[in-house]
Amino acid sequence: MIYTPDNARSLIAVVLIIALCWLLSENKKRFPFLLAIGALAVQAGLILALFAIPNSQAVLDGVTAAVDGLADAADRGAQFVFGYLSGGDQPYTLPSDNAQAPFIFGFRVLPLILVISALSALLWHWRILRWITRGFGLLFEKTMNLGGASALAVAANIFMGMVESPIVIRAYLDKLSRSELFLMMVVGLATVAGSTMVAYAVILAPVLPNAAGHVLVASIISAPAGILLARIMIPEEHKAGEPYDYAAALEYESSMDAVTRGVQDGVMVAVNVAAFLIVFVAFVWIVNNLLGVFPDVAGAPLTLQRIFGFVFAPVAYAIGLPWSEAQVGGSILGTKLFLTEFIAFFELGAVPAETMSERSRMIMTYAICGFANVASVGIMTGGMTVLMPERRSEIYALATKALLPGFLATLMTAAVVAAMPMAMFGN
Repeated sequence: MIYTPDNARSLIAVVLIIALCWLLSENKKRFPFLLAIGALAVQAGLILALFAIPNSQAVLDGVTAAVDGLADAADRGAQFVFGYLSGGDQPYTLPSDNAQAPFIFGFRVLPLILVISALSALLWHWRILRWITRGFGLLFEKTMNLGGASALAVAANIFMGMVESPIVIRAYLDKLSRSELFLMMVVGLATVAGSTMVAYAVILAPVLPNAAGHVLVASIISAPAGILLARIMIPEEHKAGEPYDYAAALEYESSMDAVTRGVQDGVMVAVNVAAFLIVFVAFVWIVNNLLGVFPDVAGAPLTLQRIFGFVFAPVAYAIGLPWSEAQVGGSILGTKLFLTEFIAFFELGAVPAETMSERSRMIMTYAICGFANVASVGIMTGGMTVLMPERRSEIYALATKALLPGFLATLMTAAVVAAMPMAMFGN
């Protein structure tokens, strides 16, 4: 295992991220020192458990195989409806025997979201996903001194959406303190839902080994980072909430009800994803055309992506990318924050191998694997105000504030991963 200056630099980034949140804290005197140590220990421990222990590669291979199987199953269903548009038999001759059918996002990824959403609801009804969530909830409750309801909501965010996870503790929402509500928002923005998690893995699979494992691990270990940064910015002034009986409020009447509601939820997610992608890609095109009136900068036309690259290049460099790749990484970070993580994943997957190393691509996967973007803040506030109409003004005030620590949490996760020796990940 060889440590390099890039590994050491990423540790400095962790300190800077924590320091920035402390500067923005509402009570600088209540810095959670033990929580900071615990969060970093949990992150490092989970990374080691998932990548460094014997036979961990077999587990990751199993995750990859499961994702491939789910993607293939979704393709089969989509091909029945959409035919060759979803990768079925093509009505024309491909350029070569090894050539693959065109990858059309709307007919390959969006159907996958529907399948995973329905499957997640079914696994929740069968109590499989519920027990996994409960296990992570107990881990966060015992190691990070969270109230039981908050711990379960945080754990649910790893596998469910930032709107769905509060439903799990719906009966306790009115009892959450301001700090606990903020924490739930930050972790929701720092993680991703299972339905989109698999889609990201499918996008990155051709260019990143163990893509499914990395995306899954990214959502899991960003939760402790989100907890820490949220607690730094809005410390809890009281003891942790009352013990939680873990009798989740999210229930289905039957397996068919779970599948039906899962499909309906998946349709809403898929429509939202498609709509936001259409709008934001259109906005990028408009902005880039407006920027075309300006002269070239550094020998190339000025674009929104290049502006993001210039602005966020120091951030990409700080979390572990070499400076030669920092502008490309910075562009992807800016895209993730101001557009959507879906567009950022597409851009990451499209970066040529000669432009970005495998290590940098892995770090960037962790850095952008979260819902923290401007559009998601709107989605989150819309869902939470429906669940907690009496706290509407409080939700609006906290949601905008949660965007920064949600974004920084994934950067912190990426920096912790970058501090680890590359050989540990089997790449």
